[in-house]
Amino acid sequence: MTSIALRQNAARGPAAAGLKLGFLPVLLVALIVGMSLASPQFYGAQNVLNILRNASFLTIVALGQAMVIVAGGFDLSVGAVVALASVVAAKVMAAAALAFPGNDALVIACGTLAGLGSGLAVGLVNGLCVSRLKVSGFVVTLGTMSATTGIGLMITSGIPVYGMPDSFVKGFGRAQILGLPVAVYIALALVLVMVFVQRRTLFGRYVYAIGGNADAAIVSGVSIERHVVGTYVLSGLFAAGAGILYTALVGSGQASFGGDRMMLQSIAAAVIGGVSLRGGIGRVEIVAVSALFLTILGNALNLLHIDSRLQPVFLGFIMVAAVAIEELSRRRKVRV
Repeated sequence: MTSIALRQNAARGPAAAGLKLGFLPVLLVALIVGMSLASPQFYGAQNVLNILRNASFLTIVALGQAMVIVAGGFDLSVGAVVALASVVAAKVMAAAALAFPGNDALVIACGTLAGLGSGLAVGLVNGLCVSRLKVSGFVVTLGTMSATTGIGLMITSGIPVYGMPDSFVKGFGRAQILGLPVAVYIALALVLVMVFVQRRTLFGRYVYAIGGNADAAIVSGVSIERHVVGTYVLSGLFAAGAGILYTALVGSGQASFGGDRMMLQSIAAAVIGGVSLRGGIGRVEIVAVSALFLTILGNALNLLHIDSRLQPVFLGFIMVAAVAIEELSRRRKVRV
């Protein structure tokens, strides 16, 4: 019976999240059509590229966040990890450029590995504290968010870090392939990989099962600790990857990247994309669509000259509405 319950919990994630796929594209199309009519600047080539690039950054972070939430957790540290990976990668590249002049490939590899390593380290700390110490993911990641932000500021003293190879900035961060930024292809590739992970691997199925019913997963022999740690490590790596992409685009490592805004937007993208805050439900491809929707919404508010202080109000309202719809839907199913 327990193995049957485990399979049911793992299978209900994609099925339940699929219900969200209906209204989100409708909202997305309505927003695009409305903005096309309201502002001619909206469909300008440069604006479209900016939207796609920013949506790619948010998608990458939201993919990791979604996996953590599906497993029943939270990762509030993603914004701080974006900033930490940025400054670590930039610092290491600057140092490596002096040590290995002219060897851009080695310099970029060293910086990229260092940046990803910083994200992996934060994710590992988060996962171990949650799984072994049994501390709330909310509390743990709130603490690591503060600590990580402090480390990033200490490394840079609040000053942007320069000295990266031009091939990293111009040849990668600002490059385009077939008219689209490199970040778009990276985000699409990661979405496809995570779709495969969720649907075709034991790790993906066990993450659904853990979020849906941890007790049944334990009785069925699932290693809760290992898979929970895995979700937080994924979240840290994806956030670090976004930080490195930001660094390549801007041409400097900055401790101001990410922050609370990226954290809130990644959670919003997951929730609006149908990831249940109760765990066990959510599909990464819908989260990607949600990230695009939020990016376009932010761009629309800017084009309409909405006060930047009011813009978080729209995000908060949408998040509350998404959670309320999910709760009403759950209660209706329980009554039936």
